[in-house]
Amino acid sequence: MSQVHEVELSAGAIRFREQGKGKSVVFIHGLLVNGTLWRKVLPLLAEDQFRCLVPDWPLGSHEAPMKPAADLSPLGVARLVAEFMEKLDLHDVTLVANDTGGAIVQLLAADQPERVGRLVLTPSDAFENFFPPIFRALQYAARMPVLLTAGIQPLRVRALRRLPIAFGLLSKRPIPAAVTDAWLRPFLTNRSIRRDTAAFIRAVNARDTISAAERLRYFQQPVLLAWASEDRLFPLEHAHRLAAILPNARVEEIHDSYTFVPEDQPERLAELIADFTATSHTTTGNEKWSAEVGAD
Repeated sequence: MSQVHEVELSAGAIRFREQGKGKSVVFIHGLLVNGTLWRKVLPLLAEDQFRCLVPDWPLGSHEAPMKPAADLSPLGVARLVAEFMEKLDLHDVTLVANDTGGAIVQLLAADQPERVGRLVLTPSDAFENFFPPIFRALQYAARMPVLLTAGIQPLRVRALRRLPIAFGLLSKRPIPAAVTDAWLRPFLTNRSIRRDTAAFIRAVNARDTISAAERLRYFQQPVLLAWASEDRLFPLEHAHRLAAILPNARVEEIHDSYTFVPEDQPERLAELIADFTATSHTTTGNEKWSAEVGAD
């Protein structure tokens, strides 16, 4: 059974669920979802002797607003992930990320990898695909928050959530209405959450992920790219491009799934995470990373 906690970070309070004991696994979700994206994976890993920490990051479905002056750019949220690990004194952490969360983790691994033992990237924004073209209208709408709100408001109608511009291309199978209700409710009911969300979306720029990809060649820790072979937003080719850059990476294809692998194939994903975390060996190359990046 997971327990809910709260930790105060520089940007504000972050709520997180915790379950299990053992090696630390921290989960990073994407835009307009929260930690319940991992609800099917969490008990499977906790049974296998892992300490699973599942925060609700300030990406539009968080219930506790951030401070008005908080840096909620992708780089700012990446720093929050690093601060979260520092605040809880976590070491040799396995970071598991999906969707927008994958871009955030790439930025973290490129610039602040000290507490990261290994990465698991499921289908995620990367390179020039941040956001995917179908969602780039959000970036224009976020310049005038009233337009962003108007664009999300129709999703109060549950039937519309299966449209391609909503969750239709993210999950191959329908997501329970109670889950998507909880994802959308904070944005739809709280002006401060809408402010946080708009701040993040306005700051999204593919220059960040393209730049991070250059620096990821210095990231020495093991990386598993557990990618959906049928993903229509984040092509499998991007997983192989990342694997070609990262010194210690491999690709595992997950079949019968779209982007939300923890929704479509939780058992397979949990199996991959457990095996990878238990058997991959981390290195102590942070000093070398710092020197090489500084030399560039």
